[in-house]
Amino acid sequence: MPKEDVILNVAENTLLMQFLLQNMKGKSRDNIKSLLRFKQIWVDGKAVSQFNYNLRPGQQVIVRHERSHEGDLNRYFHIVFEDDHIVVIDKKAGLLSMSAGGEHMTAYSLLSAYLKQKDPAGRIFIVHRLDRDTSGLMMFAKSENVQGILQKNWQANITERTYIALVEGLVKRDGGIINSYLYESKAFVVHSSQDPGKGELAITRYKTLKSSASFSLLEVNLETGKKNQIRVHMQDIGHCIVGDLKYGATGNPIGRLGLHASVLAFSHPVTGEHMRFISDIPARFLRVF
Repeated sequence: MPKEDVILNVAENTLLMQFLLQNMKGKSRDNIKSLLRFKQIWVDGKAVSQFNYNLRPGQQVIVRHERSHEGDLNRYFHIVFEDDHIVVIDKKAGLLSMSAGGEHMTAYSLLSAYLKQKDPAGRIFIVHRLDRDTSGLMMFAKSENVQGILQKNWQANITERTYIALVEGLVKRDGGIINSYLYESKAFVVHSSQDPGKGELAITRYKTLKSSASFSLLEVNLETGKKNQIRVHMQDIGHCIVGDLKYGATGNPIGRLGLHASVLAFSHPVTGEHMRFISDIPARFLRVF
């Protein structure tokens, strides 16, 4: 049976450490410092980490059984926007959006734990995904209803999805459009074809921002959102995304995939307000120039 949180009421002016030592028999200073470090001590609804925090009569101290997931959140992503209906995060490269079978550390699981810590009834719903090694902006819904609104009218609701791609080689054109039909093999590799009968239409627009003899930095906009679309289309034009060994890259000079979701703009599914979020180009993408 799971342990319950401990609720303590403050009767006189005192310091948090002294109060906890008096009221939590069997706990040492080190035990309490650990609770403070992991944001398990809450005063009047807010996590407190200072051992010398001043308490006043009438305040309530809660010792939570579960450790805070705030540290994990900061390590893997940070929350850009949150209201009662949606959450927008900026995900770091290397974190799965959602478990593909057996993985426990995902954007979905971390965000779910974070919300449940604030409200045990809190839930999170996937709206769209980023590849594990792609960083940048992602949106989640806080209810099944909002998830349905977003997914049903995805093309109408999403007004801009812009990526930054660091690719191999010198892209000579200022920009262009790539059209093809994408299909996935049994080996989970996405292939591109000009045959409409072989897959689903994918359209990618790109603009060259910066280039050298070895690398080019592109701004990429999706008109369709197919799995691995940008990665496959960059391979199609002979400029594979840096670090993308699955789709033809020759090396990995930046230690990660050179793909970042930099702009996400949409109509709020409940209020209708236009929202636009920007995530800066990762510094590693610029160092190669």
